[in-house]
Amino acid sequence: MLIGEVARRSGVSARMLRHYESLGLVRPSGRTGSGYREYSGEDVRRIFHIESLRAVGLSLREIGRALDDPGFTPADLVDDLIRRTRERIAAETELLIRLDRVHATDPAAWEDVLQVLALLRALGSTSAGTRQRAALASVDEVPVEALAQAALGEGDPYVAGALRWALSRSGGGGAALLAEGLGSPVAAVRERAVRALAEMPGREAATLLRDALVSPDAVVRGRAALALGARGEAAAIPVLVDMIVAGSNDTDAADALSVLAGDDTAADRIASLLVGRIGDETTGQPARGRLTQALAGIPGATASRALADLVGDADRAVALTAAYLLRLRGDG
Repeated sequence: MLIGEVARRSGVSARMLRHYESLGLVRPSGRTGSGYREYSGEDVRRIFHIESLRAVGLSLREIGRALDDPGFTPADLVDDLIRRTRERIAAETELLIRLDRVHATDPAAWEDVLQVLALLRALGSTSAGTRQRAALASVDEVPVEALAQAALGEGDPYVAGALRWALSRSGGGGAALLAEGLGSPVAAVRERAVRALAEMPGREAATLLRDALVSPDAVVRGRAALALGARGEAAAIPVLVDMIVAGSNDTDAADALSVLAGDDTAADRIASLLVGRIGDETTGQPARGRLTQALAGIPGATASRALADLVGDADRAVALTAAYLLRLRGDG
């Protein structure tokens, strides 16, 4: 079979077939009387093998080894192909994400495209200062999705603060991506997500924070409760009480409860919850002391009666704390 016919049947150009021959990948089995290359059926099968291996990403050098080295084992090479393919997919995915984000800004000129690309690169810089400057400059120039993704991955506290500031002024849209962060298997990502949501205004962020009150992660629950407490959300009250018992940001939790105790009904409810936990047999001595101290910020008759009862508590520290708080309230 002459080279032209081989090219037609295989789909490999005559020029490429000559290149394969120059590399020693395919050597025509014979020559015609006129000196033309003549390929056998076995030569053609080898050409198809070469094309199949090229299709999965092997270089021509690797193909030569695979076809000619009797001791060649493909497992390591296939593993390397898998690794390289994953790296290529990751790079292409990252490029697609960047292009989508550039498109979302609706650029009017190439200068706008270049500006967005520069800011996106800056957000991924190894320099914390560069990332921080990009965060502070990107509120109106980079899609909120880029800010949210950066916030979830940012470990530097100053840069993270700048990203949360930018997100809070971005006009919304990043809450859904932050919500994905709440379900991350990485604790640090979950905490970054809830901290960012805590600083975002709007109903969507508030709804996500309320959902976070039942998170299995105590840090997520606590930060959500503190944020909701500052917004006057009564749904945060049980978690805030749990935080006082656990000694986790208990001072902040007690302050949030005092803010939520703005009317008689809320004050009585909060006081009753605190008293109930003080009387719980499973509550340890340090926690009982913290709960007693938390009653200081709760107005109303229920809290006053509870403190009066605690003056006679068997735990001297609790009794002394209650007596002192009663005097401050003018009830002692």
